[in-house]
Amino acid sequence: MATLASLEELFSADGLLADYFEGFVRRSEQEQMAQSIESAIKEEASICIEAGTGTGKTFAYLVPALKSWYEQDSKIIVSTGTKNLQDQLYFRDLPDICKALSISPKIALLKGRNNYLCQYRLQQSLESGRFQSRSMVDTLSRVNEWSVKTTSGDLTQCTDLADNDPLWSYVTSTNENCLGAECPDYAECFVAKARQRAVTADVVVVNHHLLLADMVLKEDGFGELLPDADIVVVDEGHQLADIAHSFYGRRLTSRQLMEICRDTELEALTNAKDDRQLSVAVRRVEGAVNEIRLSLGESGQKKNWQQIVNPQRKQLLAELKKELGALHSRLERHASRSKGLDSCHKRAEECLHTLAFFSDKDQELTAVRWVETYRQGFAMMETPLDVSKAFAQSCREQSTRSWVFTSATITQASSKGTSDFKHFKERLGLDEARELELPSPFDYASQAILHIPRGLADPRSKDFINNWQQAVLPIVEANPGGTFVLFTSYSAMHQVQELWKDKLLDKTVLMQGEKPKNQLIEDFREEGNAVLLATSSFWEGVDVKGLALSCVIIDKLPFAAPDEPLIEAKIQAMRKSGKNPFFDLQIPEAIIALKQGAGRLIRDQKDRGVLVLCDPRLIANAYGKRFLRSLPPMRRTREQKTVIEFLQNLSQD
Repeated sequence: MATLASLEELFSADGLLADYFEGFVRRSEQEQMAQSIESAIKEEASICIEAGTGTGKTFAYLVPALKSWYEQDSKIIVSTGTKNLQDQLYFRDLPDICKALSISPKIALLKGRNNYLCQYRLQQSLESGRFQSRSMVDTLSRVNEWSVKTTSGDLTQCTDLADNDPLWSYVTSTNENCLGAECPDYAECFVAKARQRAVTADVVVVNHHLLLADMVLKEDGFGELLPDADIVVVDEGHQLADIAHSFYGRRLTSRQLMEICRDTELEALTNAKDDRQLSVAVRRVEGAVNEIRLSLGESGQKKNWQQIVNPQRKQLLAELKKELGALHSRLERHASRSKGLDSCHKRAEECLHTLAFFSDKDQELTAVRWVETYRQGFAMMETPLDVSKAFAQSCREQSTRSWVFTSATITQASSKGTSDFKHFKERLGLDEARELELPSPFDYASQAILHIPRGLADPRSKDFINNWQQAVLPIVEANPGGTFVLFTSYSAMHQVQELWKDKLLDKTVLMQGEKPKNQLIEDFREEGNAVLLATSSFWEGVDVKGLALSCVIIDKLPFAAPDEPLIEAKIQAMRKSGKNPFFDLQIPEAIIALKQGAGRLIRDQKDRGVLVLCDPRLIANAYGKRFLRSLPPMRRTREQKTVIEFLQNLSQD
């Protein structure tokens, strides 16, 4: 049997990794993590690992996993939190480590089908010519030109298609509208090819949404998206429970309904021209969907359905059910004419069943039913309050022998002062999993300062935003490098942007939403001393090293809004069971979010900087100690002068 060198040798100062990677330094924490994962794999156990920033966790889990493939022919799935991290693993980290170890496993990258160009739908869109704007026609033309050059069909690599472009749904397929093997373009299908590569690969890189979709599909007996694996590594594991809630519930969206309407129209152009009533039925469904959207009010709202349902909304749902039923009946007459019309008929039937569930069935006591509104649409959901049993059951039903869950933020300081994995493990039902907590190798005491300004107003006060922005403005002005200002709300972000627009004249002020996220980060790096105002999506997964990011300011503790339907329902359920939701739910989740935001500051051994927390509750309230103990061991000061001197010295280092 072929073997590789021991982990101790591989990670040593003169091992294969050090030979290949310039600047590789042996880190005891990294080696300890790798050895713990190797033990878990050999003993077919699961393990939860918190690895502080700078541990090098990617190498620490890839090396023992690849060693197990080489020596035991183990099949590996690596799941990450974002598509960017997927690309980094597939295009950079995995190829480099394999070269360093002189091994050649088959590696596949698999994303959700909505990331891949559907050539059938592209052709339909080109032929139909029905678009909302001239710019969509121009973009479609550029996507068509790109389609003949791409080998993967991964639309994230098409630079002409922005992340939020409305054209995405015109050139991609969904589970519902895919024609499968009966598609005329199936032989060239990018999704099918990606899945075929994954089936034969030794290592498959996926994201959490795809991993969970596969687990739920297998549980329901509907087949699978991913091959069976011996080892599953879940990186950025702190995100998994939140994502899992959407996969173990029910969902009906206006987009599903509108896409049935659009696809019916497209199919009717070639396969049902003789039935003009089909278009009438489509228009009526679209009208019923729009009436419901209008009744739900402003966009960006999340509302408990039980609290907003009234006779008018019940009537609107009944009207939608009636019109969708009429379209379904019309489609039934033509289903045999084409695979596309048959697909539309089946999708209408599935939506009717889901609509009947929301209209007629009482809400489960263990779930919450809620509605989210978007600018042009809505989603109705029933979400379980607790996914731990469902997720644990899904894990048991997999053939996977070892699960590895890792993140820089899955433990927190308990009320007793020690760190634990309790909250993370309880949410996913990982009672039997091993635990390993590894501190960051960075010297936070000398590299960073934690500053809580004096005299801050209460966060509930109307003067709070104006108060804290005045307190931190001199720090931002004095910083020779770049500053992240992380907000817990969009309204606060826009208010501060308005207050600062005429004050930071010698710095470029960037704001989330002005450009795509990746472009904003690139602009921020290039400027070197810019100020970036951002909300939750920038609290994690952003890596800026050096003086370009030397100050991170967080406006207040990131407690989830207590009136958000899922949080509100969890709070009520915990109260009924005699628990304290503030200490058992809201604080633990806020601590994880705060650790993520704070983690943007020190990304390298040479980084130095200041973390500014503008929430006086950290000092005034007893629970503030739990937050502070959960952060890296930085030097603390409340003196602004000390902070400014520290920052000004950075440009001289």
